[in-house]
Amino acid sequence: MKPIKVQLDKGAYMPVREHKDDAGADLRTPHGVVLWPGEYRGIDTGVHIEVPEGYMLEVRSKSGLMRDYGIFTDGTIDRGYSGSMRVFLFNHSNQIVKFSAGDKIAQIVFTKIDTPEFEQVDRITGGERGDAGFGSTGR
Repeated sequence: MKPIKVQLDKGAYMPVREHKDDAGADLRTPHGVVLWPGEYRGIDTGVHIEVPEGYMLEVRSKSGLMRDYGIFTDGTIDRGYSGSMRVFLFNHSNQIVKFSAGDKIAQIVFTKIDTPEFEQVDRITGGERGDAGFGSTGR
């Protein structure tokens, strides 16, 4: 893959992989943020990325933030989006969590995608599970 074009707003941090073989590149907050217990908040990272054709970006939680503070995030950035990436953090803990400018808040992973057309039919031929879901395979 060719180098990815990144535009940074004033005060924003370049996404960085800590190790060359890491799948995820870290996103950092450009300013201080306080998350109260049970709160969720969108943080504008000031990072604009030109997503290559045939790819999407997944915004994922940092495992250390999940483990230590109960902070989760999830998101999808499509190829056609060129705005600043906003990360929505959810504080599932019972403690106040403070971030300083430059702290890692999420990671992004490039994922190859396919975008097939949809066709409406009267009936689909499912697999052996049929419409059984939500724990139907047992423990």
